[in-house]
Amino acid sequence: MNALTYYSYDSPLGTLLLVSNDQHLILIKFGTIQENEKEITSWAEKHSLPSKLIDSKEPLKETITQLDQYFNGERKTFSIPYKFHGTPFQRKVWQALAKIEYGETCSYLDIAQHIDSPKAVRAVGGANNKNPISIVIPCHRVIGKNGNLIGYGGGLDKKEYLLTLERAEA
Repeated sequence: MNALTYYSYDSPLGTLLLVSNDQHLILIKFGTIQENEKEITSWAEKHSLPSKLIDSKEPLKETITQLDQYFNGERKTFSIPYKFHGTPFQRKVWQALAKIEYGETCSYLDIAQHIDSPKAVRAVGGANNKNPISIVIPCHRVIGKNGNLIGYGGGLDKKEYLLTLERAEA
């Protein structure tokens, strides 16, 4: 397909913009298409993806179903097809993020050690910040080594909501 498909999903956190390419989830952004279209187009071009966007729920139906289940406390893992677009280091970090269990948290140092790069704590933080598939790839589960909530693209209030949801259902 020569276009990316998107759908505006109404979540308890506000609108989430879901973006797919060839039946793979590739991006979740907080906000509307109007707020994110330029950024998504630029991101797509950077990763040699189509920059045309088509509003279509169909390719994202399973993602929507699983997000509904997650927000209702009925799902702890996601099994939707997704594809990472980033550097090899970023993909390594994102793969490690995907392994953090529901209801658990860890630090950037924990992730750095897990990927055999214990001195790359800041780089891990940078990759975590660039995670394109928020919630499904649970970057919200990474906290400061002192236990404090730190950084989240959607805002700390959304991170706190997700962690509280998971603690209640774990």
